[in-house]
Amino acid sequence: MEHYPIGIGDLQISIPPPRITLESMIEHRIREFPELERRLRRSVDKTGQAAVRFPEPWQDSATIAAQASYELLLRNATAVPSIRYLGAGTETTVDQSKPMAAYVEGMLQSAGIDIPERMMTFQAQHACAGGTIALMGIAGLLSMTDRDERGLVVSSDIARYDAPSTAEITQGAGAVSLLVEKNPRLLEIDFASAGYCSRDVDDFFRPNGSVVAKVKGGYSMQCYNESLDVAFHDHCERVGKAPDEAIASTDMFVFHVPFKLMALGALQRLVSHHTALHGADLDRFLSERGFEASLEPNTLVGNIYTASTFLALAFLLRERYDRFGDDIVGKSMLMASYGSGNTMIVLSCRIAEGAPQVIRSWDLDRIFQTGYDAPLGQYLTWLEAPHSATRLDELYTANDVPKGTFYLSGIREDGYRLYAFQRS
Repeated sequence: MEHYPIGIGDLQISIPPPRITLESMIEHRIREFPELERRLRRSVDKTGQAAVRFPEPWQDSATIAAQASYELLLRNATAVPSIRYLGAGTETTVDQSKPMAAYVEGMLQSAGIDIPERMMTFQAQHACAGGTIALMGIAGLLSMTDRDERGLVVSSDIARYDAPSTAEITQGAGAVSLLVEKNPRLLEIDFASAGYCSRDVDDFFRPNGSVVAKVKGGYSMQCYNESLDVAFHDHCERVGKAPDEAIASTDMFVFHVPFKLMALGALQRLVSHHTALHGADLDRFLSERGFEASLEPNTLVGNIYTASTFLALAFLLRERYDRFGDDIVGKSMLMASYGSGNTMIVLSCRIAEGAPQVIRSWDLDRIFQTGYDAPLGQYLTWLEAPHSATRLDELYTANDVPKGTFYLSGIREDGYRLYAFQRS
């Protein structure tokens, strides 16, 4: 059987429009709890966060996943008949048994996307690494056949924390859908040299029945950094490179981004530990590789868990293309995907021949152009979710849903969630 490179052919991002700035959020919290002011303002300084996005009343992680997948497949209509696998990565699933991927399949079909029924759907959960694990699973399945087959991976999450708390400022919502294929047009991934680290820790978790995650901030950062170091060394051993050589030969870095300054600090620590780069030389090294450009969207969107790595990927590729043009082809990338609880996956990638054309087809700025500053009351109502079917009926009707949008159309008496597509 012939060997083909496998990776990402295209991607699409979907971010809910409602936005609340941290200034608005913190002013409200300080009025209620003046004693929190110092901690909240210090948290803003430590994260680099400016705003967070949250869902409309008719949106959940499944509808956002379907939206990203729908827009991706509209742009790649010729690939639809060859889709063999549909995998979802999420830590905020909508059902304790049925995978989000199955709901996405149904929504896509309801919108006129002729997704084949002769395919496998599944869901991967490992905190924020679920989407990467789904990607790796589908890549492995595609490698087992010479047939012209593809996979769809969608990472979708709505991050919720206790409110008020210092973690509240890093909430977020969004999805990224990936088209996985042989001879990929965008990004070739060397799955054989993946570096791993996994440990049983309690840095971050969401107990059964809880809609909010529990996080130990400082400990989670420690776990992130320690597992990155182990997984990076594992990767270096598999490719036969010393750590300093592996870093120096990498043109781009993409990390999971819980918040901007956490990912920035992690890469600064990794590079300075394994090379002689410090201070201004270290800053120059990261700047030359466009790393901070990949982190900026997070400051306006928030943590979107499984999708955050791929959000960073898209904006880094756009920035690198703006700088290098077609010379972006062939450049190397190191991707680090972290999942609390915990696992770290380090992947080596290469920018594929078709990347310039794919990147030119994106409209990433639309994410921010379509966002709007939501009233504080709308944000506080979201924090009361999940809502009952009766409460949802009070919050919206189908007429409120924009054209071309998937929405939660109802919840049956037995708890089953019903979805629809707004055609007009």
